[in-house]
Amino acid sequence: MTRNPAVADRFYPGDMEHLRSAMDIFVPVTADEEKEQAMAVVMPHAGYVYSGATAGATISRVVVPEAVLIMGPNHRGQGAALALGTEDWRMPMGMVPVDQQLAQAILQQSEDIREDSEAHRYEHSLEVQVPFLQQVQPRLRIVPLMVSHVSFSLCQKVADDLSAAIRAYRDPVLIVASTDMSHYESRAQAVQKDKLAIERILALDPEGLYATVHNNRISMCGVIPTTIALLAALQLGAKQAKLIHYTDSGEASGDVSQVVGYAGMIIS
Repeated sequence: MTRNPAVADRFYPGDMEHLRSAMDIFVPVTADEEKEQAMAVVMPHAGYVYSGATAGATISRVVVPEAVLIMGPNHRGQGAALALGTEDWRMPMGMVPVDQQLAQAILQQSEDIREDSEAHRYEHSLEVQVPFLQQVQPRLRIVPLMVSHVSFSLCQKVADDLSAAIRAYRDPVLIVASTDMSHYESRAQAVQKDKLAIERILALDPEGLYATVHNNRISMCGVIPTTIALLAALQLGAKQAKLIHYTDSGEASGDVSQVVGYAGMIIS
């Protein structure tokens, strides 16, 4: 069984050549010596016309190993709360296998994460990240993990399990947390709210991020995967985080009365 693209020709070009041309535009060529060895990155998942430049600028700045754990929010609410897909992905730029060794290690390590490929069938939050990863890592293998809203204590438990599985894995693993920031607020409101959330990530404060987003009603759809990624990165030795790019949908649409915010960050 394989997972077919759900949002090709909607969020990004479904034709291989057009998609490669888009990747050549969105992902700057960066010399290897200028790239960071990161534990995790935070990247947006909107249509490429809106967030592609932010995602590309971010992924171009890190060393992307062959194994990548991608976590994103479950917008449709289908399937398990913590759903790990084990089907290989058919994408316009070629097949992307699931890293079965890492996937099975995570499933064995965690009593909370469930094998559930059906939850991934129509979700876009992970899919839109894959071409950026393929652009910089032709031997890409992924472990796709979809995350619904869970408590902070469960975030901590899941992060413990993920970091344990990653430490036991034979090769480097990059964690990608897929999230957009504030949704459908004025640019002024979005910037103000998103700054609060971004400050917590830059401070390596996952509990503060979780509380800040909830207490200030920030509509950051991927706060849970970002919290888990930050927790796991800290377990793996992360010492700093930096903001690579922030923008909003108004840059492309011209409408700043209702925007969606996009941030790209590196945790290393």
